[in-house]
Amino acid sequence: MTPVRLGAVEYLNARPLVYGLERQPRFDLRYDIPSECARLLHAHAIDVGLIPSIEYLRGPQPYRFVPGPAVTSRGPVASVAIYTRVEPRDIRSIAMDTSSRTSVALSTVLLQRAFGVSPEAVPMDPDLDAMLARADAALIIGDNALFLNPPSDIRKLDLGELWTRSTGLPFVYAVWAGVARCAGPGRGRSAAAGQGRRRGAAGRSRARLLSGRPGPAGCRGAIPAR
Repeated sequence: MTPVRLGAVEYLNARPLVYGLERQPRFDLRYDIPSECARLLHAHAIDVGLIPSIEYLRGPQPYRFVPGPAVTSRGPVASVAIYTRVEPRDIRSIAMDTSSRTSVALSTVLLQRAFGVSPEAVPMDPDLDAMLARADAALIIGDNALFLNPPSDIRKLDLGELWTRSTGLPFVYAVWAGVARCAGPGRGRSAAAGQGRRRGAAGRSRARLLSGRPGPAGCRGAIPAR
């Protein structure tokens, strides 16, 4: 049997969704940043990927969801945030983490919706000092945001918290999706990929230890979609 080529996100908050899959011979698993997972799926270099939710409709062909597991939040997520030294209503430019795609769209929508601004977007690598030297604000995601401890003069806007406060709804950052022969309801390999979430229940405690956080905040973004 030819292994299913899986593209997973390398961030800590996604680890519960892939826990145990690397030990299954039916999968050929690789880790990348979210934007690269999407690029690989669009280029047919992987069969199923944990891709930014906004990329689901951007592929060259229709994709299928793997039912169940996703990277979501209802309220604060900790790993997707805007950092700034100015008042949010005064943001005129924002450095966008190039590893992100869904979060770029989310920040654009929320800045307009919550603060009435549409800043110029500047794609940059996730380096807070360099980003704030170039722009009024910086979008940073993943482990870089999760472990970032900015100085007191820098304000952090948690986009999960801002979204839920603004809409009353949860937000879906990333989903398992892929080609029809490998993903979707009733696909055996897809179901096996979904087992990563169930195995991840045990893995969450390990992820919390790795994050240095004793409570659930260390993996708050890696919860099943509702």
